[in-house]
Amino acid sequence: ARGDKVKWVFTWPLIFLLCITIPNCSKPRWEKFFMVTFITATLWIAVFSYFMVWLVTIIGYTLGIPDVIMGITFLAAGTSVPDCMASLIVARQGLGDMAVSNTIGSNVFDILVGLGIPWGLQTMVVNYGSTVKINSRGLVYSVVLLLGSVALTVLGIHLNKWRLDRKLGIYVLVLYAVFLCFSIMIEFNVFTFVNLPMCREDD
Repeated sequence: ARGDKVKWVFTWPLIFLLCITIPNCSKPRWEKFFMVTFITATLWIAVFSYFMVWLVTIIGYTLGIPDVIMGITFLAAGTSVPDCMASLIVARQGLGDMAVSNTIGSNVFDILVGLGIPWGLQTMVVNYGSTVKINSRGLVYSVVLLLGSVALTVLGIHLNKWRLDRKLGIYVLVLYAVFLCFSIMIEFNVFTFVNLPMCREDD
């Protein structure tokens, strides 16, 4: 189709760059290089994530949207695409346990390592003894909502007799929508004043 051809033209340079830098370990001659594939793929994800964070920051600043809201919406969705695809692949293979553990493990990794490494580098290497300040006090409420959504997710899986089906999928999507709505309203000071107004440059 014409749309597929246009998509191929735009994505061809990126696909070519990934093909020449990441060994395809699904082929027999590259099976021994699976660790190289893992490391190079992780590095490319880091590069893409850096550019995505930069773009999301610029867009949020331009539109006057707080950083926290951009983080829990666009940034969270963009960085979770690899996790989503991995869970989808293993779920289709019948490995439901791996799909669920991947979603939980990836979030734990994001919180503990994704925050620990950059904060550790900033406070121990870049500027020793410094501190990293969090501007939004609404993150406390977001964490409580997150823990509650995790508990409700586990409860839903238990009530569904530990089966992944369409009904459970709709249930967790509704939970995410509720979590997102409450988090956005908290950051926009709907319930209480938790987030300071964004700074504006003088004309």
